[in-house]
Amino acid sequence: MAPSPSTLTRCCINLPRRKPPPLSIVPICLACVTSLLILLYMSFTFENFFHLAKTSSLSSFFHVDPPFVATDFIDHELIFSDQNGPLITPPFSDDNHNSTIITIEDHSIVIDNRQAIPILPELTSSSNGRPSVSKKNKNYEEEIYHDKEIFHENYKEMKRKLKIYIYPHKKSDPFANALLPTYEHYQPSGNYASEASFKDELFKSHFITENPLEADLFYLPFSISNLRHDRRVSVGGLPDFILNYMTNITHKYPFWNRTGGADHFYVACHSIGKHAMEKVDQLKSNAIQVTCSSSYYLSNYFTHKDVSLPQIWPRHDDPQDLASTAKRKKLAFYAGTAIAPLRKTLVERWGNDSAILVHGGRLKTPYNEQLLSSKYCLHVKGFEVNTARIGDALYYGCVPVILADYYDLPFMDILNWKSFAVVITSSDIPNLKKILRSIGSEKYAALQANVLKVRKHFMWNSSPLDYDAFYMVMYELWLRRSSIRVLS
Repeated sequence: MAPSPSTLTRCCINLPRRKPPPLSIVPICLACVTSLLILLYMSFTFENFFHLAKTSSLSSFFHVDPPFVATDFIDHELIFSDQNGPLITPPFSDDNHNSTIITIEDHSIVIDNRQAIPILPELTSSSNGRPSVSKKNKNYEEEIYHDKEIFHENYKEMKRKLKIYIYPHKKSDPFANALLPTYEHYQPSGNYASEASFKDELFKSHFITENPLEADLFYLPFSISNLRHDRRVSVGGLPDFILNYMTNITHKYPFWNRTGGADHFYVACHSIGKHAMEKVDQLKSNAIQVTCSSSYYLSNYFTHKDVSLPQIWPRHDDPQDLASTAKRKKLAFYAGTAIAPLRKTLVERWGNDSAILVHGGRLKTPYNEQLLSSKYCLHVKGFEVNTARIGDALYYGCVPVILADYYDLPFMDILNWKSFAVVITSSDIPNLKKILRSIGSEKYAALQANVLKVRKHFMWNSSPLDYDAFYMVMYELWLRRSSIRVLS
């Protein structure tokens, strides 16, 4: 039915009275236009970015093979690599010190300094001499270093530049036996010889400076191994001795107070060292600890800050026929007191096996004969992880099998442990034989060949030789030095 004239009249009268559209439509329209422009810009820039990635060999950024990975983080320099070599120049910090700006062929990437650095991959040198991600060949060959080229270059720089100041003490000091190196012609021996060997060699080395203002690091020369046998101190008095020693250092010298001890280090191979620092929290938390007890379970060990020191018996004469595998008839070998839970489990499971010789006590036959006649030698933690069995295995050309959860292996910043050792968890003890027998002859030959290559890194010499245990520890300290020198 058509509307009446009166109805139409009222509608016409009311038309001018309607409210105009709200003003909010203006910013809405502007936002839509802006969004459209942004989308067009992103479309243009993304096309250029993918083109740049292709032309700059950055396709690995988006593909799995070859991977785009961090290949090193030495002295605060992060280096990326693809199959054609390093792509990124060393970083520099921005003004707010919260991030690192890294240049990639005239382009920049900002990386948050607080993010964790990924584990270093296995690297070798490519045909053009630049680092590239290696591929395992059919013979299972692997490089023993994470990055051989970078390691050797930084090692040379370390030998030239590293300077260490040792807090001085007189021969008349009542505790000279613990604060000074051992007497002349003394040869450290026993399970904790690494502590004394390092100290003796450091005092004689070219790294020492008498000018603390040019020092990269400061050495606190107390010896835990000597103090625990000193009747004036003994084990129970260690915390008080260290407290008094550090009180003297902080009052007499200004260097500790500048950094809270972050550029100081001490060496403690015996596990009792973890109790010695109980009364000096800053020493435990801030200073670099070079220790044989490198377990994550210890409250005073901090991975990446601290250094895992190998526990090594000093030896002088190389055994014969290390490379011969024909004489290695036994699959695996372990001997030692079975007092800790993990060792008890090992002895109970494999104590009567014909292929794996596990002896829960002292051997009647020479220890070295078993090491020379076994393919694999077991490193099994006791109540602490520190044991000389890794050094023993490498010295006698036996492939180490690591059975100790959650701890830092010695020189793990430098060495690719999977290239010369078998690392398994304690839960794998029941499957030990199956795991070892699953390693083929070619893989074993590659492992054993690499054992012979890394032996030199796990040896102390009366006069240090390049790349021996002393220089490897010095290199670990070099990695942990600060790049900023604080002047008093």
